Amino acid sequence: MNYSTQMDAAKKGILTKQMKEVLLEEKHINEDWLLEKVACGKIVIPANINHKSIIGKGVGDGLLTKVNVNLGVSEACNNMDLEIEKVKNAINLKADSIMDLSIFGDTRKFRRKLVDISPVMLGTVPMYDAVAKLGKDIKNMSVDDLFKVTEEHMEDGIDFLTIHAGLNRTCIERISKNKRLTHIVSRGGSILYEWMLKNDKENPFYENYDRLLELCKKYDVTLSLGDGLRPGSIKDSTDAPQIQELIILGELTKEAWAQNVQVMIEGPGHVPLNQIERNMKLEKEYCHEAPFYILGPLTTDIAAGYDHISSAIGAAVGGWHGASMLCYVTPKEHLGLPNAEDVRNGIIAYKIAAHSADIARGRKGARDIDDEMSDARYAFNWNKQFELCLDPDRAREYHDETLPQDVFKEA
Repeated sequence: MNYSTQMDAAKKGILTKQMKEVLLEEKHINEDWLLEKVACGKIVIPANINHKSIIGKGVGDGLLTKVNVNLGVSEACNNMDLEIEKVKNAINLKADSIMDLSIFGDTRKFRRKLVDISPVMLGTVPMYDAVAKLGKDIKNMSVDDLFKVTEEHMEDGIDFLTIHAGLNRTCIERISKNKRLTHIVSRGGSILYEWMLKNDKENPFYENYDRLLELCKKYDVTLSLGDGLRPGSIKDSTDAPQIQELIILGELTKEAWAQNVQVMIEGPGHVPLNQIERNMKLEKEYCHEAPFYILGPLTTDIAAGYDHISSAIGAAVGGWHGASMLCYVTPKEHLGLPNAEDVRNGIIAYKIAAHSADIARGRKGARDIDDEMSDARYAFNWNKQFELCLDPDRAREYHDETLPQDVFKEA
């Protein structure tokens, strides 16, 4: 039996190769349950038909919390080989997803290399590439220009695309009526906002949403509906523009599902601790329980140099209350581009947050490894502890650096 997307297959009762791979990882679920959840949109399995090296992963209700890593080539950090090394390190540290945010040089060459080597799902933001590639004033980018770049990413094998389709004229009106401390901090959102104002036109992805959905069906690409109006400060959190966009994203989600296109919803960037649970519930309500993919959120605005910590706190709480995938933040957030060590620190902080959320949500088997670690600690079995922890190399390094080698004996 033929199918167009993972959602279409699930509705027809077809267990795809990628679904079988999800079942191997998520041992607490069964086939019928997975098919039901994918069919109704509560779980997505991003897997472009042109991404041949991918191993399927599920994101959504009832599954383990996933972690995404942002990387990419820029003018300030344009060493493609170095970025590829970061990608390999991220995969070795068990990142579940990688977003290529390249904005400089031969972005397509880098993107295709990623698709060739990556077993994890890959995402991009085509608007970034459109500005880099077209090299023209934003006002002069045509709708066809934008869709050409978008389809190019799909052709290359990218599994999910961040598209800020919900930032429409209604949202712009909300922005004008509700003064913000940090206005629009989303790069993709700010580009579209400028395009709309300069051309006095509707958001091209909102106005031509059916065209976008047809492309998604063609390549089985998951839409990651971007939060162009995410708060860039805790003062702006949960304000009218953010919620207005969320409501529109919920409407677009239902339209996508009607065309068997999978959808994730992207979530807020800066949210005080006491508002995180509410934000998770609002997304579930307005977006019909589509998987929530959140950046942080950062719980304070004064942790420069340590934003991987402030945001991991928010990410753990967000995951506990329903977020399905966490987009990592590195210590360099707001300050500069991350090096290899920053990437490592960001990934581990978010693996901790994701695992903590899984324990809090009572995911079956999530705590087993913690119990094994406790047994190993009690027995002073150092090698077993190194084997079980999230960053064995760092744990061994700290142990060897601070303790005499003959103090502890292995059990």
